[in-house]
Amino acid sequence: MKLKNLFLVVLCFVSTLAFAQDKVKYSKEDIKKMEMYLFNEGFNSPSPKKTSTVILKDGTTHKGFCNDIETKKGQIFEVSLKDSITKKSQTFNAEQIAEMYVYPSNAEKFAKVARYMSNIRNYSTKKLTKRTNNDRIYFVNQTVSLKNKKDDKEFLMQVINPEFDDIISVYHDPRAKETAGFSVMGSPQLGGGVIKSYYVKKGDKIMWLHKDDFEENYDFLFGDNAEFMKKYPKNSAKWDFFSFLVNEYTQMSNK
Repeated sequence: MKLKNLFLVVLCFVSTLAFAQDKVKYSKEDIKKMEMYLFNEGFNSPSPKKTSTVILKDGTTHKGFCNDIETKKGQIFEVSLKDSITKKSQTFNAEQIAEMYVYPSNAEKFAKVARYMSNIRNYSTKKLTKRTNNDRIYFVNQTVSLKNKKDDKEFLMQVINPEFDDIISVYHDPRAKETAGFSVMGSPQLGGGVIKSYYVKKGDKIMWLHKDDFEENYDFLFGDNAEFMKKYPKNSAKWDFFSFLVNEYTQMSNK
């Protein structure tokens, strides 16, 4: 073997060895903790029977029953409210609205409970109480390119990590799909059930993040915290851990 080729083989071996050494192995208890879904449930349909609150960019507040919404790729760009006092309807587009608080519809909650019960994996990773949430859901105005392909446009997007969105904000993707599992003779599904995409904002950048692009964007999301990267290096982290990683990164960065 030529000296040059031998050198390349040795270099490749050393690089592979270094990669293996850098990879962190987690215990079963650690993995179980990291697979817990910490985001709030994403809802698409506001209740028409409970009072919604819309706060405009000019500071004015409007309360009423949300009887109609217009969406694009699932994201809200127009809202109609029937005033809870005057009973008159008003329509607001996303460019006017700063924030919105709505309650999820009962029909959607029932559907989500049924979906939860149909997958055994959910029992150990997700909280059923988040699917029956009676609290208001928080939407905020964001300018975003839908699926990173369309022109930037203002939408009202649901924040699903309001308890730990100090640095990274995660928004519900109404069109997100889930990983597939398998079922035997009509039994509850085994495996799968992991949401494949979200909208994510860090600093001034907001993007549609799909599980297939997670590794590519890992450094952007977490790379500015050396302690975090040492504990959860890119080659050891999985998309299944995403909500845990965002929460952990936030806590470690806020120390």
